Amino acid sequence: MADSTHPVAEAAQQAAAGDHVVIFDTTLRDGEQSPGASMTIEEKIRVAQVLEEMGVDVIEAGFPIASEGDFQAVNAIARIVKESVVCGLSRASAADIDRAAEALQPAARKRIHTFIATSPLHMKFKLQMEPEQVLQRVIDSVSRARRHTDDVEWSCEDGSRTEHEFLFRCVEAAIEAGATTINIPDTVGYAYPEEFADLIREIRNNVPNIDKAVISVHCHNDLGLAVANSLMAVEAGARQIECTINGIGERAGNAALEEVVMAMRTRADLLPYRNRIVTQEIMKASRLVSAITGFAIQPNKAIVGTNAFAHESGIHQDGMLKHAGTYEIMKPEDVGLVKSSLVMGKHSGRHAFRKKLEELGYELGENALNDAFLRFKNLADRKKEVFDEDIVALVDDQIGAGAQRIRFVRLAVQCGSEIKPRADLVLEVDGEEKAATAEGDGPVDATFRAIREIFPHQAELQLFQVGAVTQGTDAQADVTVRLAENGKTVNGGAADTDTIVAAARAYVAALNKLLTKREKTAPAALTA
Repeated sequence: MADSTHPVAEAAQQAAAGDHVVIFDTTLRDGEQSPGASMTIEEKIRVAQVLEEMGVDVIEAGFPIASEGDFQAVNAIARIVKESVVCGLSRASAADIDRAAEALQPAARKRIHTFIATSPLHMKFKLQMEPEQVLQRVIDSVSRARRHTDDVEWSCEDGSRTEHEFLFRCVEAAIEAGATTINIPDTVGYAYPEEFADLIREIRNNVPNIDKAVISVHCHNDLGLAVANSLMAVEAGARQIECTINGIGERAGNAALEEVVMAMRTRADLLPYRNRIVTQEIMKASRLVSAITGFAIQPNKAIVGTNAFAHESGIHQDGMLKHAGTYEIMKPEDVGLVKSSLVMGKHSGRHAFRKKLEELGYELGENALNDAFLRFKNLADRKKEVFDEDIVALVDDQIGAGAQRIRFVRLAVQCGSEIKPRADLVLEVDGEEKAATAEGDGPVDATFRAIREIFPHQAELQLFQVGAVTQGTDAQADVTVRLAENGKTVNGGAADTDTIVAAARAYVAALNKLLTKREKTAPAALTA
């Protein structure tokens, strides 16, 4: 049973009372459904720990019945996380619900999140069920989940396109069966903010037992309205927002946690609600998720983009020098950005490097610290000045490496306007060094051909993307490679002052992810 003295239990009580918004993070479930964003168990655990440190109320750790890997990840997170509620997703079937309960068994606080589609379109074409059959499935699934835990969430997939009268009946039945949270998803990102807020008000006014549950919203970003819809829903009475770090998720993604939280903090005059998020941890979480998934953050991304607190216009710079409030509505420190007090270079020592990592939000064990310091000294020998972004890229590259069957050893490339590009590459495969020489249409193509010669595979290159970590001709290149094979898509990323070396490392990182990617049995339907 729930412990009413626990901070998360208090958060739920406060939400019901009207002054607290529960933050439900689904980075590890919905976020992982982004093509290429699949994470290993170890990576999921690392993200879950950061989310707990940040103060996330509910961590949706995965979809236990989807695969053995998902089950093990949810189970491992359930063992480790103590403060946040750990949630597992399930369809409205006994097998799904029992599997979720089994995975969550070790959790100090657990939630089963079960769902079924309720819109006419989904019921007719996807479920091929009549409304009364769906209603009975709602009752049966929530009742079964309630046997395993007193914290049950029910979602009406495609809720924003569901006929209102039927939606009211389903919500009432779910609460009567034992649901303590009712989630209204805008599954396809179709809703308009005022329209979505009106739907929440109608649910409050037309469901007689709605006072016995917390209303939640889960908004997708297909029209760029996910955050606006979520916040308008809160104004209308919702008290849980489902969101993800960096807004990752299926298609155009989900409401971004950092945007939702900072909007509430910055505009408390209009949104007088509280949450438990430690905002100073936002950048750390954002960088970690970006490094693990290989999804680069667009420079102009709100809150966490590299340009979010940058000012280039002379007029803006002049205003900033006179008063930061002229062009900044938030303090960079409030989201975990720090103004550097340490200039790093080739003469910087290990203690200064450790201090810099702490400033940037990283805590590494001794072995990882030693490896990172050696790589930093290597980089400092090649660069005149090492920026914070360089160190972030260096450490994220190391974090993202994970388990590796294939390791980059060395690369030599010949290219030019009068030379056929050629790459001489050495990789370590399962502990044994192997070499290959290949020609190509350019140095990158030659390098990738050499990788294929050393380790033959059928993966298709879907994306090759290069960006600069910092400014200047000695800037590190930040390379992302996306590979696809048999329906599985993975991203690999790497940074190096040599673009071709970064490309080789990124390809190898993606290939390792593809090799170790767990088998996933895609369920017939996923929630919003």
